[in-house]
Amino acid sequence: MVLQRFIEKDGNSNFDVIIIGGGISGAAMAYEAAGRGLSVALFEKSDYGGATSSATSKLIHGGLRYLKNMELGLVRESLKERKIMSDIAPNFVYPLPFMIPVYGPGKKEKWMLEAGMVLYDGLSYDKGFTRDPTKKLGRFKKYNSEETLQLECCVKPENLEGSMVYYDTQNIFPERLTLAFLKSAARLGAQLSNYSRVKRLLRNNGVVTGVEVVDEKNNREKTFTSPVTINCTGPWADILLENSGTSSSRHHVRRSEGIHIITKKLCNEHAVSVMTDSGRHMMVMPWRNLSLIGTTDNDFNGDPDNYKVSRERIEGLLNEVNTYYNTKEKLQYEDVMFYYGGLRPLADADTENTYDSSRKYEIYDNAEDGFDGLFTVEGGKYTTSRQLAVDVMKQIEKKLPVNSAPSNSNKVFLYGSEIQNMDLFMESLHRSYPDFQEATINFLGKNYGTVSHEIFMLAREDKSLAEVVNTDGEILAEVAYALRYESVLHLTDILFRRTGIGGTGHPGNDILEKVGKLAAHHLKWSKKELRKEMEEVQRRFRLPE
Repeated sequence: MVLQRFIEKDGNSNFDVIIIGGGISGAAMAYEAAGRGLSVALFEKSDYGGATSSATSKLIHGGLRYLKNMELGLVRESLKERKIMSDIAPNFVYPLPFMIPVYGPGKKEKWMLEAGMVLYDGLSYDKGFTRDPTKKLGRFKKYNSEETLQLECCVKPENLEGSMVYYDTQNIFPERLTLAFLKSAARLGAQLSNYSRVKRLLRNNGVVTGVEVVDEKNNREKTFTSPVTINCTGPWADILLENSGTSSSRHHVRRSEGIHIITKKLCNEHAVSVMTDSGRHMMVMPWRNLSLIGTTDNDFNGDPDNYKVSRERIEGLLNEVNTYYNTKEKLQYEDVMFYYGGLRPLADADTENTYDSSRKYEIYDNAEDGFDGLFTVEGGKYTTSRQLAVDVMKQIEKKLPVNSAPSNSNKVFLYGSEIQNMDLFMESLHRSYPDFQEATINFLGKNYGTVSHEIFMLAREDKSLAEVVNTDGEILAEVAYALRYESVLHLTDILFRRTGIGGTGHPGNDILEKVGKLAAHHLKWSKKELRKEMEEVQRRFRLPE
């Protein structure tokens, strides 16, 4: 399948549904709407999944901590969707044990934690009924202090009473999972365009009739019409509405900054979660044989277009790691191999701090604001994006003759994820491609699923594309595949969202030059354009000063 920017082509400009925003919410929405037989157009102002959706903790989880606020409905919905994601995207979602160390003498806290574990297991009563038997999750376990320290070297031993271990799932490559939703939508006929900025909503007598879009690549404007437009712009949701002329107080999005850092491996196989003195949970998680550390939760009141991760935030996170974990040698600023951050859109603006804000989503029919035909989605989390799309379709049924049959997106494999059993699938890949390194087969099988066959074929046809570019076994054929089939316009698209080559830090100038050379040839860049792209990538790898 080839993802193409349909905005560059002459053709249909009238659709049943227009979706603004190409993060996971918009991607799931496009898939759900196209699955109901609607004609769909989706516009993303930068790259697909390039903002909030790529700044996650790389988890598909129920949210154990939300039980504290008795958000049982949200947790149950998330746990249900966790199972569904494991079913429809088995190559992306994997069981991950979480360890919570318990420090004495807090008997009350220990009792409450254990009660929460029992409730969490109870709410995930269907976790044993996964399509792929390798995705089944176990029940929580208790360990004493000695057993805890044997399991995890990064747990601080002082005053340790023991630990509790429960299971959630890890989303190993959120950017490619978002892309799988988009490809699934495109397979059903949805028209997609990244680097296509919605300049304004078109409105006639209080009815939104479409959008005016700027093709950022070619600097041209086009208009598209539709009886229904869905605002899925996340941290920009209220800004789009304000720019379009509505100042409704219902649409104040609270923005929360969350950052993550990647360092050498600190723990063993568990995601180790501790509570800081401020009452916030932080985690050190295993990822690509390194440690993914996060997250922060701070109010952000500026322009989301100007958001950047600061040195202060990174140093604050490092200080917490050194304080609450047994790091042996304290982590220094220079030990950060890579970092990323983003803004969470929170629908709940009433809590004192963003950490206590709910991760529920809200769906607004903007007809009350004089914008009939427009729906705005606020809040939510990656895990519940598919269910959010289903709920939006229920609202759209009031405006369009939508097929009211139950959604089947909870049963159909996403594009490239048509795998009944991951263990058997990986065994077949190893038998089929003995001429590739074990690490390469493992990485491609998990991150590309059935699409990995196409990448292996590219590497066999052109031996230069079989070159391994990092310790994970990634190869240059991934770059060639992205350029040919996955709608990339910039080096950052390739390095951070289509492949994992840049996701763990600087891969070395030699590798960057090879990736740049492939991109320049395919995208017909001049030397000046290539130099600009390389400068932007080098800037992204530098730690904030």
